[in-house]
Amino acid sequence: MLVGAALAILAVMGLVLIRALKGPTVYDRILAVNMFGTKTVLLLALMAFISGRHDVLDIALAYALINFIGVVAVLRFFEYDSEEALSAEIGEEDPDGNS
Repeated sequence: MLVGAALAILAVMGLVLIRALKGPTVYDRILAVNMFGTKTVLLLALMAFISGRHDVLDIALAYALINFIGVVAVLRFFEYDSEEALSAEIGEEDPDGNS
């Protein structure tokens, strides 16, 4: 039963990779990468439970933290990038005083 759950997680990870490659917007791709990271943590935890090596759970938790911080950083980058592009399109000055 646990092996079936691991195979189901791998199937979902494959579908998420397709969404990451075909996503119509950059936000769809970021969401897909975040979901892939979450499924990776789930798969690591499941594999640790199947193998009986519970010390691998620490690695899964560290990976979850890195995934969260990375996604927030990428979203912040694209948030500021889209604001600058929008203000340049409208013709406003950016916050630094440049046009």
